[in-house]
Amino acid sequence: MGLSGFFVVCVLHSLVALTCGILMMFYSNELYIFGHGLETARKLQGSTPHDQLLFRTSDSFSGLLLFAIGFLLFMVAFVKDREFQSFFAKGCVLLHIAMAIWRACFERKLEDLSSDWPRQVVGDIALAFSWVFLLVYSWREKYD
Repeated sequence: MGLSGFFVVCVLHSLVALTCGILMMFYSNELYIFGHGLETARKLQGSTPHDQLLFRTSDSFSGLLLFAIGFLLFMVAFVKDREFQSFFAKGCVLLHIAMAIWRACFERKLEDLSSDWPRQVVGDIALAFSWVFLLVYSWREKYD
């Protein structure tokens, strides 16, 4: 039994989402330091105890959402319907492109995060291309 491209892409994206979600829930401060540097990480934590609690709660919920998305991707990986796979892949491409546009339009305006948005946009586009390559591969497989 060979692995389909859809299964592989879904499982890889699922592992990334699950890992990032867990890290966001439990190690958000370390992620901020690793991704943005110590000075920016301090700014992103908030200046008052209320702000810090608010940010930690937000990070936990964001991580939980990302974990749920990873779990959903893992479940979707086992769907065998080719039409659904194509529909799902197209939706994922649109989602990643929308995220890249959002980062380019809004996140670049945030002073503390303005140096990181190009790298994140490249990551969003790379994730979108993994789905595009899957669509091209399945289209080629369908018409050969």
